Amino acid sequence: MEDEMFYQKNLPLWERGVRVMVGLAMAAAGVFGLHGGWIGYGLAAAGAMATVTGFIGFCPACAMVGRKLK
Repeated sequence: MEDEMFYQKNLPLWERGVRVMVGLAMAAAGVFGLHGGWIGYGLAAAGAMATVTGFIGFCPACAMVGRKLK
């Protein structure tokens, strides 16, 4: 049986880099800039999610609207 991926990458390399940098900045701002709290932790969670999608190259929201890597 050949190796199958559960997903196909749908983010170009430049966008992956931007997502990682912006996601790390959002997470840091949420934890350190807002000193926690529910808004800070929400921002940190959104930043963590952006960072993860940047690292793996797949965004579920983009896949739901049919975005594919050309």
